[in-house]
Amino acid sequence: MAAIEKVKVVVLGDSGVGKTSLTYLVAHNKPLLSPGWTVGCSVEVKLHKYKEGTQAQNTFFVELWDVGGSNNHRNTRNVFYQPTHGIILVHDLTNRKSQLNLQKWLSEILNQDGTNPNYQHVDVDPEQFLGSTQIPILVIGTKYDLAEEKQRKNQYRRLASSIAEQCGADEIFVTCHQARSLAPGTSNSVKLTRFFDKVIERRYYATQFPDKRRLIPPHVLSTPVSTNKNTHYLSPRFYHMD
Repeated sequence: MAAIEKVKVVVLGDSGVGKTSLTYLVAHNKPLLSPGWTVGCSVEVKLHKYKEGTQAQNTFFVELWDVGGSNNHRNTRNVFYQPTHGIILVHDLTNRKSQLNLQKWLSEILNQDGTNPNYQHVDVDPEQFLGSTQIPILVIGTKYDLAEEKQRKNQYRRLASSIAEQCGADEIFVTCHQARSLAPGTSNSVKLTRFFDKVIERRYYATQFPDKRRLIPPHVLSTPVSTNKNTHYLSPRFYHMD
């Protein structure tokens, strides 16, 4: 029996946006009853059927690396970014700042060599990190039930994030304590499946699809960033991937 290949998807976003609950829901198709704070990084694994229902169908492991969002760990998070085959950017739909910070998170992973940990402005050549193919990105807004409640109270604001539009990425809205948010056949599930297929395609089949290669627009990667210079780091559980 052939070994199952794997891909690595890094899940990024501010502390408290619900990354841990989200990765558990994606991996296990059920809510996490007692989520906790992530120190360092935790990993969930999903068994994904690539191109399900077609002649090209194959099975892959998708590793979801939930990276802790504390600013105190900014200096050393880069150990979890290598390699990166796909990126999920997560924001809280009830917290506008967490949405704006997605650009900072994208810039951080593109500056993941750590040579300038206290930089104030990011000026990244995306080709240095992405090579000739784009790393697939999916944007996910959490706490959709609470955002809907605010809308009913006439506190409406535009939910879609600008970074998804700038990167040409899909975006979905979920309520992590409701399994139906990612139920098979829903729009959310279709977009998530399409994202995982794209990650696998770019990792293992990119040479077969040369016309589909595209870089993240450079203007998305240049954004002012402030960091906490007095950083410290609690020893994380370290994960290695070939």
